[in-house]
Amino acid sequence: MNANTNFRMPARRFTATAAATVLAAGPVVLAGAGSASAHASADADHGRASAVVLRTGLDVSLLNKTVNVPLAVSLNEVRAPQSAERTALTARLDGVDAGQPFSVLRADAASAKATVSASGAEASTNLTHARIHVPGLPLLSLIEVGQVTSKATCAAGRKPVASATLLGGVTVLGKKVTLTVGGPTEVKVPGVGEVRIDFSRTRTTSRTAAAAALELKVSVNPLKLNVADVEGTLTLGSVTCESPAAAPVSAPASVSAPDIKPQGAPAGSGLAETGGASTTPFVVGGAVVLLAAGGAAVALGRRHRS
Repeated sequence: MNANTNFRMPARRFTATAAATVLAAGPVVLAGAGSASAHASADADHGRASAVVLRTGLDVSLLNKTVNVPLAVSLNEVRAPQSAERTALTARLDGVDAGQPFSVLRADAASAKATVSASGAEASTNLTHARIHVPGLPLLSLIEVGQVTSKATCAAGRKPVASATLLGGVTVLGKKVTLTVGGPTEVKVPGVGEVRIDFSRTRTTSRTAAAAALELKVSVNPLKLNVADVEGTLTLGSVTCESPAAAPVSAPASVSAPDIKPQGAPAGSGLAETGGASTTPFVVGGAVVLLAAGGAAVALGRRHRS
């Protein structure tokens, strides 16, 4: 009895150990197959944004065109990838008005802001109670506006949007005017000059947006005296943005499953046809080991009895 008992215990331990090894191996192999994937990383383009309250491109001819002075002024011009904001209230040009500083723009509020992040890019301007002057007209404003704002938004994954608004009255060369969207407004003042104004010009594409609150084409020559002949363009509230570039999506690498068939299954039958799950091969393998180990234990027991 003692000999039989001592001999069967190692056989049982062998059987249990073999079964535990096979069943534990299944989840390890499956976990390795599920986690095998390739991930490509790249720095996403966060987009761009820019804003400027005032930009001029004027040619000023003084004293019967004996002196030519380009009037190129930018007020509160900001650009991002890095967020920026400016709020200066006056744009000045030196050496035009008899050598004295000349104020092109004065305003109660003037701000430009550009912001860029992973979620999108945005630019905006705000100009309140603004008066713009050009050389030759020291007492008469080229244009006066109550408030103009512009905004361009380029959010990631969305269609870009651009807009411009005008609040309050508009006065051009001393005349009150009404501006309309979609068509230019022309103002002519005899003995002074003429101004053509485009209001709320916007443009969008799949990734970009741009807006200009006011665009002026100016031709001023007071009394045709050629004391100060001013021609060119002037823009109020110009904004642009570009949405972030879409990050590349990496496809997981394909992992081929091992070609394992259940023992005793007819040729051509698969796991899906028999209703077997993905762990069926490992359970079947464990059962085979159990049967083999059990048979070996029985055979050894009979040999010992004999």
